[in-house]
Amino acid sequence: MTAAPEPLDSKWKQSFRRRLLAWYAKHKRDLPWRRSTNPYRVWVSEVMLQQTQVETVKPYFQRFMKAFPTVKRLAAADEQEVLRLWEGLGYYRRARGLHAAAQEIVTEHGGRFPGDVATLQKLPGIGRYTAGAIVSIAFDTRAPILEANTIRLFARLIGYRDDPTRSAGQKLLWQTAEDVLPRKDIANFNQALMELGSLVCKPTGPLCEKCPVASLCVACQTNAQEAIPLSTKKTKFTDVSEAAVVVRKNGHVLVRQCGEGERWAGLWDFPRFPLENEGPLFVREELITKVKQQTGVTIKPGALLKTLKHGVTRFRITLDCYDAQFESGRVRSGGAQPMRWSRPDELAELPLSTTGRKLAKLIADR
Repeated sequence: MTAAPEPLDSKWKQSFRRRLLAWYAKHKRDLPWRRSTNPYRVWVSEVMLQQTQVETVKPYFQRFMKAFPTVKRLAAADEQEVLRLWEGLGYYRRARGLHAAAQEIVTEHGGRFPGDVATLQKLPGIGRYTAGAIVSIAFDTRAPILEANTIRLFARLIGYRDDPTRSAGQKLLWQTAEDVLPRKDIANFNQALMELGSLVCKPTGPLCEKCPVASLCVACQTNAQEAIPLSTKKTKFTDVSEAAVVVRKNGHVLVRQCGEGERWAGLWDFPRFPLENEGPLFVREELITKVKQQTGVTIKPGALLKTLKHGVTRFRITLDCYDAQFESGRVRSGGAQPMRWSRPDELAELPLSTTGRKLAKLIADR
């Protein structure tokens, strides 16, 4: 355990605030969600930006705002429509939480966005950081923020060498985020923190020569930028083999909605399951058995259409996509996972998993 960093004195904080805000005034990016301080727009952008790059989020945010320009429009939307617009962003719990929170804002708060951290944190999918970001950016209320970029920035500034994700590190860094807040211009200040972390104080190869607060940074002054923050253990990936089956019947294909607890809850997908066997004969029998278990229909497996490789959290998945013809049976109805026969062109209207969308496109192209 390393020694706790020294508390920041008033002179340091004053200099830090002044330099940071001056830098931000010159270097802030023109981002779609920064063109308004409407709390709804701030909230949607913050949820989209969780674990997702800015450039990826831009077109999604613009499409989402066009479809759902107000919290009331989002609340009134069908969840399937919300998920379809979210498709490709991943972490679909965010979209479902956004939709549920919008409904609660309308029913419990009369459609008016709460302006305090405590009330916001009671809404689905809104944690301490998101609540702080909303009230500080939208209402210019004094509230600290701490996310990936500012964790790294604060850890380097104060020279914190222990794990910043553990309880002691989080407590210290949240306190630091609160201590450095100015009395006014909170919206610009908190956005400047995130901007500096994103553009300059990068995870590797930080651009210290361009940093406006380099002379105030313990890590920079001690050449410890690459050692701080302490890196956590690398994720150990598990290789998984799966199969997806395109079951055809009279110009339609069979799809099912993923249920609670499944990887893509709420989205639609083709029958899909872990593949345990190898060899054409054994795989064929496994496809027949598992499709019937999952859907209730018996199939005649056909050719391998394509093999897709993708990653989900700690899994590296090899997905073999097979063609198949319906032979007999009835699709189960009334269960926890709805199923339906859809024309290939109708799949464009359904929210699909990323690999499901690729497979749907393959079917359409053929």
